[in-house]
Amino acid sequence: MFRLAAIAGIATISAFLTGGAESASVSPPDFAPNPSVGWVAAPGPYIAPPSGPGPVPTLDQRHGSQNAGFIERGTQPIFEMGDPDAPILQPWAKAQVSARNDAIRAGKPGFTRQASCWPNGTPAFLLYPQQPLFFVQTPKMVVLIWQGDHQVRHIYLGGQHSKNPKPSWYGESVGHYENGDTLVIDTIGVTDKTFIDNYRTPHTTQMHVVERWQIVEGGNAVEVSMTVEDPGAFTSAWSATQRWRKVHLAPLTEIICNENSADYMNLYQTPMPSAGTPDF
Repeated sequence: MFRLAAIAGIATISAFLTGGAESASVSPPDFAPNPSVGWVAAPGPYIAPPSGPGPVPTLDQRHGSQNAGFIERGTQPIFEMGDPDAPILQPWAKAQVSARNDAIRAGKPGFTRQASCWPNGTPAFLLYPQQPLFFVQTPKMVVLIWQGDHQVRHIYLGGQHSKNPKPSWYGESVGHYENGDTLVIDTIGVTDKTFIDNYRTPHTTQMHVVERWQIVEGGNAVEVSMTVEDPGAFTSAWSATQRWRKVHLAPLTEIICNENSADYMNLYQTPMPSAGTPDF
């Protein structure tokens, strides 16, 4: 039943968004050749650029994973921590990354907020692992749907940003296609309630993210290169990459996070989201 509902839902969205619009002048890359195609993100942090400013790395990334050899050492694995001395961090942002590290060292959990069913926002949406990402492409809009708990991003094609967009979980994204093989997404207006990554690196509402999505490896992978600038949190603009591998699964299925993730063991450091009125 879920499979049929998902197919019907995608068809309905596509019909609504297309709305008789004329075909784009340049054929875009096809991120959804059929309803069974999804994309699963590579696990771990963002991929740093070959040179220039990059994202906050794992604290001891130069020496491998913080959990390498924990079985041989007879220790428990720990939550990986971000490096507060990353050169892109302004002092207040450095303090927040350090505070999470101190809490983990004190024995507290370091789960991401997504583990408690909160939206990760942009650009941390790129880090969602395990569950596939699905695309809906129309002449007017591209919709990115992460199956895990139906996190959704809307990219409006061919438009301009609002003058003063109201902050929201994923911000205001406008996009266009370049060279017939690249989807460019420009995002502003992301609420400062979200974080940049899984280390709780903060940002401000001044953040500006540009992503370039491409299908690579003969259609078997997707690669996204992004640039992030935020004069309120970072000392400079920085870049990173993320990759997904193609998977052939059943079409988008229903997986509701908040209704199925009661925290009986009190392990999460962030309460499940619950509100009687809209957040924004």
